[in-house]
Amino acid sequence: MSPAPAPAPLDLTPAPAAAPLSRMVRAQAAFELRGMLRNGEQLLLTMIIPVLLLMLFSTTRLLDLGPGEPVDFLTPGVLALAVMSTAFTGQAIATGFERRYGALKRLGATPLPRSGLIAAKTLAVLAVEAVQTVLICAVALALGWQPRGGPGGALAVVLLVLAGTAAFSGFGLLMAGTLRAEATLAAANLVYLLLLALGGVVFPLSSFPGAVAAVLELLPISALAEGLREVLRHGASLPVGSLVVLLVWAAVGLGLSACFFKWE
Repeated sequence: MSPAPAPAPLDLTPAPAAAPLSRMVRAQAAFELRGMLRNGEQLLLTMIIPVLLLMLFSTTRLLDLGPGEPVDFLTPGVLALAVMSTAFTGQAIATGFERRYGALKRLGATPLPRSGLIAAKTLAVLAVEAVQTVLICAVALALGWQPRGGPGGALAVVLLVLAGTAAFSGFGLLMAGTLRAEATLAAANLVYLLLLALGGVVFPLSSFPGAVAAVLELLPISALAEGLREVLRHGASLPVGSLVVLLVWAAVGLGLSACFFKWE
């Protein structure tokens, strides 16, 4: 009987390799999301201010919002404001300071590609927007909001929100990638306040002179707020005009940020 063959020696040679891209993106997205939810200033901007505006103007009737219940007019605008606060203002400020402190430069030395970082940031933004939407809708329903549109309206809302997120993200990254962090902080907050006042969020565009209102309708916040209002308040199908405006802003913003964003 022949002796049993000796076992093959174990191969202990190191074989370093990057994790799959999908796993790296998920890990970075989770990190980005934790950072956003732990930041008190961002929570104030993205969660508390929109809800307070909704509650204040829905219950006090300080503004003339036309016929119907104020909450029916305000809820779509506040949802649009929440998208802008997360995708534009919050992302611009956070990314600007990451760039200033060299965090983006250090990430560039890891296996995570730039496209993966952008995808991770986008996933984190969408996750926060999902939480915002649930919170705002719950408060609005408690205040007597009666949304319309049905399943088709829900799909239209998703498309509008995705287009609005792309539009605001493009310009948020453009601002963060071209200006100093302090300038980004000031400019992002200033734009937030201006669009809050002029974008049809809490003040109807019909309250502005006709020529001014026609220009304001082309703003991304106005297109998103009015598009959501057409669906959720009036039960309309997908408002193609609003969607086209948002897609144009998204193409311009993302294109410019891809060309001019400075990672260092």
